Amino acid sequence: MNVEALSPPANRASDHRLAPRVVQGRDEELERAIARDELTVLFQPQIEPLTGRVVGIEALARWIGEPDTEALFARACRHGLAERLSRVVQRKALRLAGAWRGERARLRLSINVIAADLMRDGYTGWLLDEAAEVGFNPRRLTVEITESSLIADQKLAAERLGRLRDVGVQVAIDDFGTGYSSLAYLASLPLDAIKIDRAMIADLVGGSRDRIVVQAMIRLARELGLKVIVEGVESRAQLALVAEWGCDLYQGFLSAGALDEEELDRFVAATLAVAA
Repeated sequence: MNVEALSPPANRASDHRLAPRVVQGRDEELERAIARDELTVLFQPQIEPLTGRVVGIEALARWIGEPDTEALFARACRHGLAERLSRVVQRKALRLAGAWRGERARLRLSINVIAADLMRDGYTGWLLDEAAEVGFNPRRLTVEITESSLIADQKLAAERLGRLRDVGVQVAIDDFGTGYSSLAYLASLPLDAIKIDRAMIADLVGGSRDRIVVQAMIRLARELGLKVIVEGVESRAQLALVAEWGCDLYQGFLSAGALDEEELDRFVAATLAVAA
């Protein structure tokens, strides 16, 4: 879940997804926002580093009551609303993208999926039904599982992700390298891609250890036949390095933060004009 447009450089030790899930009572304000469809979905482009072509977008949740995506999901988690919030954002992203025409209609859509989604009976059918209802081709869809979101039953998760992959949905591990389950998930889950977290990229230009670690991640992904997406690219020097090492796509302020539909349309058109 890339939230660089609004969140500060992360010290992941305080990440809500690593904290105990303790429900702290009701949050009536957030409950009303979910019920009244007051959440907004923005989109961050995923770009080929060598061509500058936009090939996909990640859907990101926004709400006026908690404009930081990480803080929003942390708040939902504290009050037992994380799964409801996740489903609402997924549904809204599919419905928006399902109505797109022209160049936007060719873009892959990445949506964030939490562990509770995968553990819920009927989730895969629900997701595919939502896509079918709005005419969204599942072959254009990627589900991103937060690497630090602890999946209690990895075998069950693998089976359910396998059903999605059977109809063309791709699976990515988000925030790769920041949690405790990286290697276990690589071995146990059916994957198509990893997303290297922005925390691993921040000191890439000046830090020899960061370079070694990121290069090792990319080599490992290649050996496993996985695509590599890099988050948090904010400088041309960072982009040059990850492009040289063979990453497939990047996201970051260097090109664009989270965009609404009109901004996304203009951004895609501008990149096509440059490529021409």
